[in-house]
Amino acid sequence: MAEPADLVAALVRSGHLTEPRWRDAFLAVPREQFVPPVAWAVPTDGAPPYPIDRRTGPARWREAVYTDTAVVTRQDDGEGDLVTATVPGSSSASAPGTVAASLELLDPYPGDRVLEIGTGSGWTAALLSSVLGSDAVASVEVDDQLAEQASANLGRAGFLPTLIRGDVALGWETGTLYDGIHVTCGVREVPMPWVEQTRPGGTIVVPWVPGFSHGHQVKFTAVGDGRAVGRFAGGSTRVLLRARRPVSPDFEGDGWRGGATLLDPRRVMRAAPGAHITISGMVPFVRAHGAAGAEGTFRVRMWDGSSQARVAYDPGSERAGVEQRGPRDLWDEVEAAYLTWARWGRPDRDRFGLTVTAIGHQVWLDEPDNRVAPPP
Repeated sequence: MAEPADLVAALVRSGHLTEPRWRDAFLAVPREQFVPPVAWAVPTDGAPPYPIDRRTGPARWREAVYTDTAVVTRQDDGEGDLVTATVPGSSSASAPGTVAASLELLDPYPGDRVLEIGTGSGWTAALLSSVLGSDAVASVEVDDQLAEQASANLGRAGFLPTLIRGDVALGWETGTLYDGIHVTCGVREVPMPWVEQTRPGGTIVVPWVPGFSHGHQVKFTAVGDGRAVGRFAGGSTRVLLRARRPVSPDFEGDGWRGGATLLDPRRVMRAAPGAHITISGMVPFVRAHGAAGAEGTFRVRMWDGSSQARVAYDPGSERAGVEQRGPRDLWDEVEAAYLTWARWGRPDRDRFGLTVTAIGHQVWLDEPDNRVAPPP
């Protein structure tokens, strides 16, 4: 059967786990103590999700626990049934590789105080407590049932970090400054309370999920003037912060403006992360979904709070059909942003950064003054 040492060895080989202190923590805090007996396993290698049940299939359950596999622990904020549900869910135990990478990015010093946003199962809070001591760790969870289960899990594992139930977007309003804030849920905008609660020079590690394609891990530094400045540091797929989850609009009805494009929409949707960061900076709050169809067709839907676009690629046609409605021509804006990225020489994700201020966030390329912004 799979064991904690097997997981650690695999994470070391993959490069997710490089620091001895975190390797020791992964060995000292068995993940099995934080995974429910019935759940859905979501492999990170692209294999289909599958149900796991500790009672009826203990070996399969344990394999999911001790491989780089995310585990959906909650469906529809507790209203859904994990036995019959399909994924994705509303809460999960993140894949160990994701957890290891984010903890190494946080890089707390001995004696640091860390605030975790999103307790979930409690495993990450236990890992932090193993390295820093329980007294140095506080964790906030908005879901009462998750918080109760996490408290029980942590107690059985022998860790007693400070657990707070409340709106995770507010952090913890006690006047305490933290040296690090570790965020376990995806956000489209970084809440300012997290910046305000970080000591100047402190670190905030956040999965930024702007809505166009997958998310990105960002390592911020609080710079002491009400801002946090950070660089992108790899990809990240996390369950979105509950209060910030988007609702897909209805694409039926009238009012569509017809058109066409020579740009293959597959190239946009399957582009490198740098392209999607550029699009998120130049076309703020746009969201998109693309899907392949029969006989080589491909369909894209895009939307924001006021406008929609749909693009239809057919391999037998030179141009893809475009329909748009609302005050913005979303496809036109996305196409222009993608081609701007191409003209810049297709910069990779690690050349981009993000600045958070009281009036919002700003994407930049290479240095904070080089803003990636909508055209005037």
